[in-house]
Amino acid sequence: MKRIHLLALAFLCLSGGQASQAADRPNVLMIIVDDMNDWVGCLGGHPDVKTPHIDRLAKRGTLFTNAHVAAPVCNPSRVATMTGRLPSSTGVYDNRPVWHEAMRGVTSIPRHFKVNGYRVVGGGKVNHHMPGFNRRSDWHEYFDQVFDNHYQDQLARGLDVTGFQWPKGFPLNRLPAVKSFSRPPKNAKEFDWGAWDKMDREMGDGQMVEWAAKFLAHPPEKPFFLAAGIYRPHLPFYAPRKYFEMYPPDKITLPPTKADDLDDLPEAGKEMAAVRRGDYELVMKSGKYRELLQAYLASVSFGDALVGRLLDALDASPAAKNTIIVFWSDHGWHLGEKRHLHKFTLWERSTRIPFIVVAPGVTHPGTRSGKPVGTIDIFPTLNELCDLPSVDGLDGASLMPMLRNPALDRKRPALITHGQGNHALRTERWRYIRYTNGDEELYDHARDPNEWTNLANKPELASVKSELTKWLPNTDAVPLKRKKKQ
Repeated sequence: MKRIHLLALAFLCLSGGQASQAADRPNVLMIIVDDMNDWVGCLGGHPDVKTPHIDRLAKRGTLFTNAHVAAPVCNPSRVATMTGRLPSSTGVYDNRPVWHEAMRGVTSIPRHFKVNGYRVVGGGKVNHHMPGFNRRSDWHEYFDQVFDNHYQDQLARGLDVTGFQWPKGFPLNRLPAVKSFSRPPKNAKEFDWGAWDKMDREMGDGQMVEWAAKFLAHPPEKPFFLAAGIYRPHLPFYAPRKYFEMYPPDKITLPPTKADDLDDLPEAGKEMAAVRRGDYELVMKSGKYRELLQAYLASVSFGDALVGRLLDALDASPAAKNTIIVFWSDHGWHLGEKRHLHKFTLWERSTRIPFIVVAPGVTHPGTRSGKPVGTIDIFPTLNELCDLPSVDGLDGASLMPMLRNPALDRKRPALITHGQGNHALRTERWRYIRYTNGDEELYDHARDPNEWTNLANKPELASVKSELTKWLPNTDAVPLKRKKKQ
């Protein structure tokens, strides 16, 4: 009996010590946006864009100006970031595999925080889509975001972001943009845009952000990890009307493009650029290009306003002084460059994202780093910032040294993968692309920021390519497939 009491006392001391240790750890607010490229003010990606809240967030900590995703597609990018494992390690290359079914036993950022004493809550689009792709056991609480249906709010509140489940027989001619096309796009229920006569908080994203704000107003006693997944600026580009009015179509600055930009691409590059070419050609033929730009910029500014609402809620929270903020996008988006819309490429427009870290006592306000980093580095960085145990098998590296001193050099390039064997490497100066068939591209960002001139065939640059290839993955995992329902 005495031994039992001693064991119980030891357990209580141990658990009490763990609780005390957890209580001393910082909170984490992770803000994720979808399809937001470098068209934000602090990155200078577009001269007309208005993103005052993302810009003020950048002023609070460290902005990584040369940050890239692990993959230019939603599911593989989010799986890589949230598990810390690259597509070439997992085989998750597209939107089909349900990661936690195929990667059983693999931990995630929220699960790791949960087992280490944090209150873990999330809402909106954190994983690819909530139903199926979101492992519910990773969270203590989750807010299921409704999808914005422009026409039938009562139906919208029963829908989520699972691939746009519109009512059967929904008339496409009621979609704002689609009804004015010369012909409907093949993916008409997604490829649409338009202004809504609604307030921010009435939109699906707005409802999620209001939920997160309420959580921040009354944080738990134990440290928390809160992930807020904002769906904008993903298609369809719907936003309250006031954001569309910020960008009159006839006054929008067109992004730089080059008529013969595809001429020096290898065949594999041309094939990649041609994915969903029909959407691009339809927009141009129908004279809707400026309208599309307006809708994307409006959606970016709407997303920015939602970020601002979260920042205001945190600033008013009792947890304000002890909360790390991590802000990132799952990938970029082309808007006509290389005659391409959407993501799905290995070029700068698809892979470069806004990435900001604010860590009290670690980062310094208004600092910037142009060293190549990736969202794959978030998991090990958070582990170090929050003094959590390390996790075996992570492919990224902690950014803690750069958060303390953004001037530090980093030899490791950012690695981006799109499909098995197709990779891009981004250094401070170079982007090198090698496709699975051996085709290559090389761009000098010091002289060619728009990636208009492919230098891969220049003999004098063979040594540059040779040095970069050392950073390509040693293996390319077999693509995972979604398991069929029994």
